[in-house]
Amino acid sequence: MSEWKITYRGIVYPWHCDHMGHMNVMGYAGKFDEACWQFLTLLGLNPSRFKQDGSAMAAVEQHVQYKRELHAGDAVTIQSALLEVKDKSIHMLHKMVHDGSGEVAATTVIVAVHLDAKIRRAIRVPDDVRQKAMEMKEQQVAAFQEGCA
Repeated sequence: MSEWKITYRGIVYPWHCDHMGHMNVMGYAGKFDEACWQFLTLLGLNPSRFKQDGSAMAAVEQHVQYKRELHAGDAVTIQSALLEVKDKSIHMLHKMVHDGSGEVAATTVIVAVHLDAKIRRAIRVPDDVRQKAMEMKEQQVAAFQEGCA
């Protein structure tokens, strides 16, 4: 997938690391969480929109694969892509890249549900968000096909 969106850039700090000197799972989760919110903003879902619509997003499923250890001082970038928009959910793929080597340090797939914030029930993803998601998906497919040509 070559139509990745950069959704996070940062540094691994000592307080992200465990007693063995590696970035702890909490560090990965925090950085991936920030990337999710950036990605949702690209789709038109941001705090102002949530307040206006009385809606929210909640992660309901996450699968992480750890590929490479990270240490304090490492610079990382997270790139994100849309996997799927269903009636009430958005499926995202994020990859965390070690900037120094270009190696993928971790990946995660997250399923987030669009909610009515008051009654805490899943509701339909708004049409304008769905449209942006379709456009993003078309760009991803075009970039993939171009890379295969």
